[in-house]
Amino acid sequence: MSRFALQLTRDKADTLLLLAAALMVLAPHAAHLPWWISALTALTLLWRAAITWMGKRMPPVWVLVPIALAAMAGVYLTYRTLLGRDAGVAMLVLLLAFKLLEMHAKRDLFVITFLSFFVLLTIFLYSQTIPTALFVALTLVVLLTAQLSFQYTGAVPPLHQRLRTAATISALAAPLAALLFIGFPRIQGPLWGLPGDALGGKTGLSDTMAPGSLSSLAQSDDPAFRVRFLDQAPAQHQLYWRSIVLGDYDGRTWTRVPRKRGLQRLEIAIAVRGQPLRYETTMEASNTRWLALLELAGPNFHLPGHRLRDTDEMEQYTVDPIERRLRFSASAYLDYTLQAGEQPERMARWLELPTGFNPRTLALAQQLRAAQPNAAAQQLSNAVLTRFRTQAYSYTLEPPLLGRNAVDDFLFTSKAGFCEHYAGAYVVLMRAMGVAARVVTGYQGGEMNPVDGYLTVRQSDAHAWAEIWTPQAGWQRVDPTAAVAPERVQRNLARALPRGSGFGEFALTPLLDLQNNPNSWLARLRYNYAALNNSWNQWVLDYNPDRQRSFLEELGAVLGNWRTALAAALVATLLWVLRWRRQQQPLAPLDSLYAAFCRQQARHGYARRPAEGPRSYAARLAAMPASAEKHAAMNQFLHLYGMLKYGAGGPESRSASLATLKTLLPLCR
Repeated sequence: MSRFALQLTRDKADTLLLLAAALMVLAPHAAHLPWWISALTALTLLWRAAITWMGKRMPPVWVLVPIALAAMAGVYLTYRTLLGRDAGVAMLVLLLAFKLLEMHAKRDLFVITFLSFFVLLTIFLYSQTIPTALFVALTLVVLLTAQLSFQYTGAVPPLHQRLRTAATISALAAPLAALLFIGFPRIQGPLWGLPGDALGGKTGLSDTMAPGSLSSLAQSDDPAFRVRFLDQAPAQHQLYWRSIVLGDYDGRTWTRVPRKRGLQRLEIAIAVRGQPLRYETTMEASNTRWLALLELAGPNFHLPGHRLRDTDEMEQYTVDPIERRLRFSASAYLDYTLQAGEQPERMARWLELPTGFNPRTLALAQQLRAAQPNAAAQQLSNAVLTRFRTQAYSYTLEPPLLGRNAVDDFLFTSKAGFCEHYAGAYVVLMRAMGVAARVVTGYQGGEMNPVDGYLTVRQSDAHAWAEIWTPQAGWQRVDPTAAVAPERVQRNLARALPRGSGFGEFALTPLLDLQNNPNSWLARLRYNYAALNNSWNQWVLDYNPDRQRSFLEELGAVLGNWRTALAAALVATLLWVLRWRRQQQPLAPLDSLYAAFCRQQARHGYARRPAEGPRSYAARLAAMPASAEKHAAMNQFLHLYGMLKYGAGGPESRSASLATLKTLLPLCR
C-alpha cells in the first residue's frame, strides 16, 4: 500500500472511491447538458471531495435547499418543462450531485449508489454504441466496487481485489442477463427513445435542393442504411438508390411537384427485363418519411408496420416519419423502361422554367439547339455533357457562392460545383431545349465490407442526378456528375475529390488511403470494427419483436422446443452460478492450512488423492525423499490436523493448535 493510501482513513478512501464512481457516471452527460449544469455538477463534486479530504462537516440544509431550488428553476427556464428526456436527465444529474452533499447515514450511501445506477442507465438515451456500452460496463464495475467497500465490517481487501470481486459479480450476472434479453418479450418500438425529443439532430435527404444542400450533407460520415444482397451484388456504377424526385424550380431551389395542382395519377407503363435483384436493407432512423431504394424498386414492395405510399415518379415514402431503425426486404430491376409511349402533353410539367432567371443559360440552350435542329433528346444531352467534360469544370465540396442567376453563375463564371450544381444546370438546359427533364436525389454507391458482406451507404454518398424523357425510351437516367468526375460514380466520393479540397483533405483522404490498400492492417481493423458495429445494431439495438420471434423460431427448429430449451438454459445458468459461489466460499482456517500443505507436497509429486485421509497421506509421504526434520514436521502436521478435524477440543486449545500448524507449515516445504 502506498504512503498516500496510508494517509487516508477508511471512510475517506471509501467516500473518494464513491465520488470517482459518481464522476464516471456523470461525465458522459456533459456532452448534451447545458454548460451551466455541467459546471455546477463539477463544482459540487469538487466541494464534496474537499470536504472529505479536509475532514470538514457537511453543509447545513439551509445552504443546500436554496441551491437546489435555484438549480431546478434553471432547468425549467432552460427546457421550459420538467418532463421529457433532456429535462428529466438534467434533474437526475443535479439530484445525484446534490445528494453527495447529504451523506449522513448508511441509508444515504444506498440511495446514492442506486441513483447512480439509474443515471448510468440514462446514458443510453443519447448513445448506444459499442464504446458507450463498454464504458457503462466499466463504470458499473467501479460502482459495485464502491458499494462493496462500504459493506466490510473488518479488514478491507486491497482495491484491486475489490475491483476483481465486482468484475466477477458482473460476469456472473451477464449470462442471466443475456438469456433474459433473448427470451423476455420485447416491446414494439425503440426502447431508449422518448416521444418528441428523442430524434433531435437526425439528418437525411430533404425534399428540396439548392446549391450547397447536398455538399453539406456529404460531409457527414454517418451511415444512412446498410444493405445485404441476397443475389450477386451489382457493380458500383449501378448502385443508384432512388429517393426524391424534384420538378419545380423557382430560379434557385428545386422542390417536388405539389399534388395540390390536381394532377391525376397516371397509369404508369413499366417494362422490366431480367430477374429481380433481392436485398435486405437496415435503415437508420432519420425522422423523415423518404425511403431510398435501388432503381427500379419491385412492384410488390411493402413495409411491415408502416403505411406506405408511392407516387408517379417512383418515389416510396411512409405516412409517419421513420423514428427508429428499420429493416425490410426489397427487390430491384436494374434493366427497365419507365413510361415509354406516354403522351408528350402529359409531360408538360417537366418542361417548366421560371421567367426572368438565367438568361445566359437560356441563350446557351438555344445555341445548342440551333446547332442540331433535328437532334434527338439523347444527342442534345450528349452536347451538354460534352460541355461539362471539356470546358474545365471541376467537382468540389466547396463551390463559390452563387447569385440570383445561380445557373448562369455556375455555367459561365465559377465552373465549380457539387452534384446538385451539375444535375440542376443540366435539367435547366434540357428543359430550355424542349426536353422533359427532372432532378432525382438519393444516394449513389456504397462501401462493401468484405468481413460481413454488408454494403454501407453513408450520408456522404448522397447524390443528385437527372432523368430525361423521350416517347420511345421513356425516362432515362443521366448523371451529369459522371461527365466531370467519373470516379465519383465508378468508385466513391473520396476518389472524385482532389487532395486539399477542404473536407476531403481531412475526412475522405483516410478512406481513400484505405481503399488504395484494402489489405493493410488499418483497413482490416476498420472493416472488422464496422462488421462488429453492424452486428451490434442488428442483434442488440434492433432486437425487436419480429427479430426475436424469427430467432426463437429458428432456435426451436434446431432444439425442438425453444421454450423448453430456454428454460433449461436459464436453470443451468442459475445452477452454475450457485455452484461457482459454493466453490468461492472462503475456507475455514484449518482447511486453508491443510490445503496449503497439500499444495506444497503436490509440487514434489505427492498430490493428495481424492479419498485419502490424513493418516493414509502421512504413510505415503513417508516414502518421499526428504530430510528427517521435514518428515517429522509433516508427521506432526498431519497428526495434529487429524486431531483438530475429527477430534474434539476447546476454543483455547484449538487456537493454540492452529498456531502450531502455522509454525509447522513452512518446515514441510
